Amino acid sequence: MFYHIFYEYLDVNIFKYITFRGFYALLTAFFISLILGPYIIERLKVFQNKQGGYVRQDTPDWHQIKKHTPTMGGVLILLSVLFTSFLWCRLDNVYIWLLMFTFLSFGLIGFLDDYKKIKDKKGLSSKAKFLMQLVSATLISVVLYLYPKFNTVLYFPFFKNLSLDLGIFYIPLMIFIIVGASNAVNLTDGLDGLAIGPSLISVSTFAVFAYISGNIVLSKYLIVPYVEGSGEITVFLLALLGAGLGFLWFNSFPAEMFMGDAGALSIGAVLGLTSIITKQEIVLAIVGGIFVLETLSVIAQVSYYRLTGGKRLFKMAPIHHHFELHGIPEPKIVVRVWIISLLLSIIALSTLKIR
Repeated sequence: MFYHIFYEYLDVNIFKYITFRGFYALLTAFFISLILGPYIIERLKVFQNKQGGYVRQDTPDWHQIKKHTPTMGGVLILLSVLFTSFLWCRLDNVYIWLLMFTFLSFGLIGFLDDYKKIKDKKGLSSKAKFLMQLVSATLISVVLYLYPKFNTVLYFPFFKNLSLDLGIFYIPLMIFIIVGASNAVNLTDGLDGLAIGPSLISVSTFAVFAYISGNIVLSKYLIVPYVEGSGEITVFLLALLGAGLGFLWFNSFPAEMFMGDAGALSIGAVLGLTSIITKQEIVLAIVGGIFVLETLSVIAQVSYYRLTGGKRLFKMAPIHHHFELHGIPEPKIVVRVWIISLLLSIIALSTLKIR
């Protein structure tokens, strides 16, 4: 909105710059989160305590002490990002509307699941939850596929000329990436600050990719696909970064609230869609390596359990609980995951020069 008011109508030149609007979107979302945080925590705490508290299933026994810590904290991130995006993003950019729809739709799915978990301790059935994600991701993918400026080429990092045009088969790939990334972040959300840390590192990394892919000079110099209009995604991602930092203020150990599915599903879906728009789908698997590892640990655990007739590969999955049961303190696990995520981000950014 500010772009259209101050630049288009009042000719204040500074508002045309993505970097200026992005930095102030970050600050705006951060302070909104910081201001709204205590109120939302209190409201969620009242609601959750009325229902007798809630703690995720398949967690170590000592997690029961967290049953009265409010979940659904992702609502704080949703409100902060959506309000900030309306203020600082260009509202004539189709990618911004797709990202906001993705963020909101997956956030609502997560919110509904969180709400039902607290009310009846069951949540949505896995089939219903997956179907809702599938419907939303399919709609997003088809709209993006039909967008005239969108191309269906899959590019491979580390290789200058290696690419593959998937045509209409790009749609199922998009659906897989969006739904997969959404659930991968959700699986990682099991310790105080565990999911939000790698999420913010991934968001920051893709803010760089979005800015470069939307800049014809930089994209040509670094030999990455130029995607007209994708630079504006940087503003949205920096708003998400600011909101996430505000959330982390309350989510750091010992957490005052958890993000729940409302935050995890929406952030993961946005990361998936951003990787598609910027043509960095494979890079997502690098920068989001922690999410991939957490997901693979669950798949491996379930597969091993079925193949061996009840034996376990890990003490508990996702794998962060396995480390907990080995006696590693929760804060140490979280900080080490952040360190690994930062290193993976550096590797992902290095693909800009290794081509």
